[in-house]
Amino acid sequence: MKKFLNWFIRLFTNRRTWVRQIVVASLASTTAWLIGDSLVYKGGLVAAIVCALSIRISLYKSVREGLGQIVGTAIGAGVALLTVHYFSFGPVAIGTTVLLCSVVARGLRLGEVASVNVPVTALIVIGPGISGSTAEHRLLSTLIGAAVAIVFSYFSHANTPAGRTVNQIARLGKRSAELISLMSQGVAAGFTQKQAGSWLAKARLLVEEIPNLRSQAIEARRYAKWSPLAEVDEAESLYIQGVAIEHMVVQVRSMARTLFDSTLDSNRKEIIDKQIAAALSATADAIFEKLQLLQSESFDKQIDNIAKNLRLAADKFTEEIIANADNLPRTQFVRCISLVSHMKIIANSLDESSPALHSVSTPGEPTSVKVIGMSPITRIGKLGQVVQGAIRTFLRR
Repeated sequence: MKKFLNWFIRLFTNRRTWVRQIVVASLASTTAWLIGDSLVYKGGLVAAIVCALSIRISLYKSVREGLGQIVGTAIGAGVALLTVHYFSFGPVAIGTTVLLCSVVARGLRLGEVASVNVPVTALIVIGPGISGSTAEHRLLSTLIGAAVAIVFSYFSHANTPAGRTVNQIARLGKRSAELISLMSQGVAAGFTQKQAGSWLAKARLLVEEIPNLRSQAIEARRYAKWSPLAEVDEAESLYIQGVAIEHMVVQVRSMARTLFDSTLDSNRKEIIDKQIAAALSATADAIFEKLQLLQSESFDKQIDNIAKNLRLAADKFTEEIIANADNLPRTQFVRCISLVSHMKIIANSLDESSPALHSVSTPGEPTSVKVIGMSPITRIGKLGQVVQGAIRTFLRR
């Protein structure tokens, strides 16, 4: 019985972030119901539903999605109410509502989840028993639910956006270093194609986390621009660190792919494997040292030394490759040189010295995690300018 209780308790203690988010979401929906029911006639249910649909793990995303959902729902429900007025509540009204809301969600560049939320909320607004006053009540309840979601989203996570960015950088960097260390040990012991395939699969999983890291870094940077509780310089620095980790993870995957391809080469010789293992070990150690210094207040010079040592290890590896050039097949020689290139790119990411991190504009938030691509106010403003220009053109004629 005691073991069962410990197991049951660990189910929740090991998932504290998830537990916090669902508790906040339930409290937010309850609050939305209470406020909606007290301010609007029978408005509690609609407010609770909208709140549950809108609340996200961060204040920044909830503000964007809540605003986008309000604008999208207002447009969709407004036209749907006209449809209901002329065709009554039925398949025509439902089809028109879903079609229009989907177009509006696409125009506002809402994410996948929000694109579903907008038509769902609009259908709630024009549900059975609709009348002029009922529609107003439901629209007002929608505003209340979205507003409560925005407020409660601030409490969904224990850390600030910057803190969450640091955690993601540290976690992704640690997993990358552990994978390189595992590859180093495997190469030193004599690795098989199955082992190399496992490394490549793990490296691909690391790359799949890049969109989440980039989204979090962008959130921290944008949050710092309007919140007095965050420092803009710190957020900008974290964003560059996030880009550096992204570049580093891509190199780790390339290393794993290079090792996997080497197992397919029947002419491959093992005379250089120990040197490869030592180079990989030096790379893993450099990443681990960088992560240990992330929380330090003054670590710039130490990071420069870490990157310098890694470049020296890469130069030493290059000399060893050249020394064995006569005994290596050309394909194996090229793969070893590519490993050197990956090491130096990682070194440039560690001390953030590469122009690729600063001089090349990085794409915005990935579509896969985007909540809303452009502010609805900006989008409506541009739409108004287009309409105004069209009217002026028509009048000139």
